[in-house]
Amino acid sequence: MRKLFTLIILAFSISVNAQDSEKEIVDTYMKRFYQKLDTVQWLCTYDDIAWVTSDSVYATPKEEQQKLGSQWFCFQQDNIWHAAYGKYEKNSFTLVYHYCVDTNNVIKRVNSEIDSSLTNSFSRALIKSNDQLNLRKDSVRIQFNQYIKKNNDSTISVWLLPAFTTKGFAVYGGEFYYLYDKTGNNLLKKSEFAQEYRGFKPDPKKEIWLEYETVDEPTLGSIFFVWYYRKYFDRIVADAKKFKSTVFHDEKGYYWVHAVK
Repeated sequence: MRKLFTLIILAFSISVNAQDSEKEIVDTYMKRFYQKLDTVQWLCTYDDIAWVTSDSVYATPKEEQQKLGSQWFCFQQDNIWHAAYGKYEKNSFTLVYHYCVDTNNVIKRVNSEIDSSLTNSFSRALIKSNDQLNLRKDSVRIQFNQYIKKNNDSTISVWLLPAFTTKGFAVYGGEFYYLYDKTGNNLLKKSEFAQEYRGFKPDPKKEIWLEYETVDEPTLGSIFFVWYYRKYFDRIVADAKKFKSTVFHDEKGYYWVHAVK
C-alpha cells in the first residue's frame, strides 16, 4: 500500500504542481478512503461467515429450517465468529441454529445460547432497517444483503448493500446505513444513498466502471463493490466527480490505485 500511495502523491504533484492545500486535499481523501476500506474488509469477512454458515443451514432437515424467521446475523467474540439463525416474535428471539467459525475457518454447530440482549437488539435493528428500506420505492425490487455490528460504545450499526442477483448480476447503485442505540429500538443516525441501479455479468476479461457522478468521491458501497467483486472482473473503477479508485493485481496480490480528476 505504501508504494502505491507514494506514486499517487507524486503523480498528483507533477500533474498539477500541487500546493500544500492541494496535497492536503489528497491526504484527506486517502485518510477517508482507507477508513472506508477498513469497514469494507470487515463487511467482506462478515459476508464470508454468512455464506459458509447459511450453506450449513441449508444442509439441515427441512422441518428444522421451517422454524426460522427472517432474522439472522453474525458477530465476533474473542476472534471467534458466531452466526445465529432464528425467529424474532413477541419481542423475543428464538435461536434455532448457532454456528462458530474459528481462526482456521473450521465451522461447528454448537448448542450454547447467546445473550438475549444481543439477539433481541440485533433483531430489532435489522427489522427496523429493512422497514426503512421498504419505504423507498426505488429499492424494493433489489435484494439487499444485511450486515450488523455492535460498536465499542454499544450502539448498533446496520449496512444494507445490493446482493448478487439470482440471474447472476453484480449490482451497484444503492447503499444504506443505520445507527441504533444499544437496544436496537431508537434510530440515532442514517445515511441513505441511491441512484440508478446497474448490474454486470461477471467476466474476468472485462473492465467495468461504476459511475458516481453525483458525489465527489467513491462511496463505501462502491469501494465494497470493487473489493468484493475484484476476482469477477479484470478491473473495476469506482469513478466519482473528483476522485476515482481501482484495484490492480499481479502475482503478489491486489493493489489500490487512486487518481485525482
